[in-house]
Amino acid sequence: MMTELRLAIWDVDGTLVDSRESIHNVMVEAFRQSGLTPPEYDATRRIVGLSLHEACGQLAPGASEDDIERLVTDYRSTWVRARARPDFSQPLYDGALETLESLRNEGWLIAMATGKTRRGIQSLFELHKLEHFFDTIWCADDGPGKPHPHMVEQAMDALGVEPGASLMIGDAIHDIAMGRAAGVRTLGVSWGFGAAHELEEAGAHEVHHAFDTLRGSVLNFNPVSKDTRG
Repeated sequence: MMTELRLAIWDVDGTLVDSRESIHNVMVEAFRQSGLTPPEYDATRRIVGLSLHEACGQLAPGASEDDIERLVTDYRSTWVRARARPDFSQPLYDGALETLESLRNEGWLIAMATGKTRRGIQSLFELHKLEHFFDTIWCADDGPGKPHPHMVEQAMDALGVEPGASLMIGDAIHDIAMGRAAGVRTLGVSWGFGAAHELEEAGAHEVHHAFDTLRGSVLNFNPVSKDTRG
């Protein structure tokens, strides 16, 4: 077991959980309820991780503030109905559980930094028994959302870990921007909402295409005495 503190900070949607279909379907239904033209998937995938108001504003740039508020309300209510359906599914990616178990066994601290709400996180834990893996959880209800570094900074502060001993792992450019702004090493994954070339262009220090290589990289990570900001 290692004695030096190391922290792996995880995004959820598109990184640990395959929520691509469910998020897009809920967004489309919310737009229809609000009387707005639904977005294409390529537009939806680019806003995942942002705060809901910012995401809806980007997807409906010509909408009024009242329209955006209604869209946000419709999106939230549509999620409640979607989660209640017996066929609702957001499967874990193959290798996600094994990776979390490996990190825990090796003495890593584990945090969550997600655009989900607390209610969304609770729904995730009802689907997948993951709560015990996380030493601290930060989400959309806790302050500035991605790409602001707030969630990563709060996770490090809560656990007493320096930026040079922390990793941010996510599938979206917003995750990479958040991690880099907080001065931590960023690991992008290509199986979620972001394309590999987008993650590279956003400045990801690494981009992985399978959990096997991601797990190996994380477990072999050596903390540095200074952060990787910039």
